[in-house]
Amino acid sequence: MLEFTNVSKSFWTGKQRKVILDRASFRVELGNSLGILAPNGTGKTTLINMMAGLEKPDEGQIYRGSRISFPLGFMGGVVNRHTAKENSRYIARLYSLDPDYVEAFCRWLCDIEEYFDMPIGTYSQGMRSRFTFALLLALDFDIYLIDEGMPNSTDAEFNRKAGEILRERLENTTVIIVSHQAQTLERFAKSAAVLKDGHIHMFETLEEAKQLYDYETQG
Repeated sequence: MLEFTNVSKSFWTGKQRKVILDRASFRVELGNSLGILAPNGTGKTTLINMMAGLEKPDEGQIYRGSRISFPLGFMGGVVNRHTAKENSRYIARLYSLDPDYVEAFCRWLCDIEEYFDMPIGTYSQGMRSRFTFALLLALDFDIYLIDEGMPNSTDAEFNRKAGEILRERLENTTVIIVSHQAQTLERFAKSAAVLKDGHIHMFETLEEAKQLYDYETQG
């Protein structure tokens, strides 16, 4: 379970205060994957980071009663001067998992050959995305956090393997995905919400959420 209770978050841009959440309250139960529609610039990444515990609210409480992943694509726990092998084994120990398994899983899924034993700082953006997504899937979470969907990888085989694994995980885990496009949520979400004026408006179906979202963004 993940629950926000009267959570507020804002930033000073230098000219004005940008409100991300204004005393927002909502709850995500295990087994009910949630898609959140939010236009660009409204704070999608900030919201996901707050769910993961990477950013703190200004006010209110966030309750995490489950194992919640770091956001897909988050590189904060990865050290650029270390290799993918070193990073995968270090992260495995942090989560009390078998380093041999996590290394082998990431090496197989990434399929970047000798680069796996080279510093991550030498990787292209696509290779970094493949590694962080592989690392996410190698770890065991109850709730997976995704900002805007699959990683930006041009490797068709990686996308196929990663997509199959993610679909299998969806059968036993919960996903929270935030996007500005409704079609991105269709693959993952059972229920949906809209981030609007600092509040999360919850709906039982994506179709209901789309009606409000389309009205706000196109009306």
